[in-house]
Amino acid sequence: MLASILASQTQHGLNAILILGIAIFGGTVGARLFQKLRIPQVVGYVVIGIILGPMLTKVIDLDTVTAFEPFNLFALGIIGFMVGGELKSEIFVKFGKQALAILVFEGLTAFLLVSLLTFGITLAFTGNLNIAIAAGVVFGAICTATDPASTMQVLWEYRTRGVLSTMLMAIVALDDALALVLYAIAVSVASVFTGLGEVSFAHALGESLLEIVLSLVQGVTAGYILTWIIKRNDDHEKILAFTIGSVMLSIGLAVLWHLDVILAAMALGITMINLAPRRTKISFELVHRFAAPVYVLFFVLVGARLNIMHVDKMILLLIAAYVIGSIVGKTSGSWMGAKYSKAPKVIRKYLGFCLYPQGGIAVGLLIAASHRFDEEISQIIVMVVIASVFCLQLIGPFAAKFGAKKAGEIGLNITEDDLIKTYKVSDIAETDVPVINAGTPISEILATFANTDAYFYPVIDKANKLIGSITMEGMRNTFTTQGINDWLIALDIMQPVIATTTPDTNLEKAIKKSKELDLEFMPVISEQQEFAGVVNLRSLYRKISATILEKQKQADAMQEQI
Repeated sequence: MLASILASQTQHGLNAILILGIAIFGGTVGARLFQKLRIPQVVGYVVIGIILGPMLTKVIDLDTVTAFEPFNLFALGIIGFMVGGELKSEIFVKFGKQALAILVFEGLTAFLLVSLLTFGITLAFTGNLNIAIAAGVVFGAICTATDPASTMQVLWEYRTRGVLSTMLMAIVALDDALALVLYAIAVSVASVFTGLGEVSFAHALGESLLEIVLSLVQGVTAGYILTWIIKRNDDHEKILAFTIGSVMLSIGLAVLWHLDVILAAMALGITMINLAPRRTKISFELVHRFAAPVYVLFFVLVGARLNIMHVDKMILLLIAAYVIGSIVGKTSGSWMGAKYSKAPKVIRKYLGFCLYPQGGIAVGLLIAASHRFDEEISQIIVMVVIASVFCLQLIGPFAAKFGAKKAGEIGLNITEDDLIKTYKVSDIAETDVPVINAGTPISEILATFANTDAYFYPVIDKANKLIGSITMEGMRNTFTTQGINDWLIALDIMQPVIATTTPDTNLEKAIKKSKELDLEFMPVISEQQEFAGVVNLRSLYRKISATILEKQKQADAMQEQI
């Protein structure tokens, strides 16, 4: 497969590897620029894809996008696997009934609203009742699919944690199954009205339900096997290789047996995290680190697929109906479902904002639908869904970020490294450290030691400039010879300063420098070269751990509202 892709891609003199490099590098740069503007990174990926795609520069054409279809399946599988890893059994026990109610309400409301709006517009322009019904139900079914990739990317980027994030993961996991069922119903109905029905409605629905069940069985089986392997391996490199290999095998078998890729990969992740949560946690951490370029390329290709330069009035109205119907339907439907199931207020108010993005799943259903109808209907469906997915991919991440922010869940799922990256030295430096003047006699220094609990004492001159330091370890020999050395002053016993930092320095950089020089304490110097505090590594990590624990308690307190 890779060989055929490499052999077929030479447009503009660019081979597939070069195109991949341009896409990943450009997508990463674009995401970085958008991040500086406080815009979710996924929007940057999609925009770079549009720039590189056939609508603008044509670096990536539709043939290239088609050639990389296997990669899209791999990316969707990785996303499904990571979503599954978030769904521990206690989530379904705690949120099961509420998640099911919200899922049904938001899915059916969006389905009905988009179906009615697109039916009315198609009927008004074509005058053909059968085509209008067929187009309406297919649009309605496809719009129910929420793209887990965009949604989870926003949650991961902004380190969200809490009742809204947890419920959203459960909804996203189940949404694919609902979309498949509604799609099966819609295609069967549409086939009847367009005269293309080859099988009965009951048969089509039964096939979709069987596809869902077999996808889950295949994923669960793979999960049991991979968990058994991981329990017998400690080498992280081998664990990563086994995990990626298992995900790819699961995806490949799903394609071979015409099953749902995302459901199979999701079932694999769910099985692992529930069979051996502690042991398999490393698998998800390793895949998460590995997956960054996969996500970048996936969304760049989504952007490159979009070309909405030539559309007529009916298509524009259908796009507007699809986008508005999806947004209003999912927002109002999730509110009704949350109210009916007595979910917490934060879910009622903000969950709907996190359900707008559409991508891989919607495009997959679109591709399947386009092969079921004649050219006239297929062309309408393709144009409308692709353009609508583009709009919702741009709107969705902003809305998801808004919902998570209003729910107060942004930044509650951070690690030590995440927190350190947000700090400057001035945010964490100890400024109340006792200072010792250069001429202070040894007796006064010992008295200071006895009356304070510090381990590091800066020595300053008359101009408040740092000239050295005294530590507990450095005083050991002095303590044993105090009677002999009563005449000593701080200037005689201080140690030279090996390195300093400034208040505006990034904390991550200061910590790295301290570790390289094997320093537990690093003095902080102001622009005027005056002593301004000290970075105490031991104390620093205690403060960071306390902050993380506090944020986790906040998130856990939200969960207790259920």
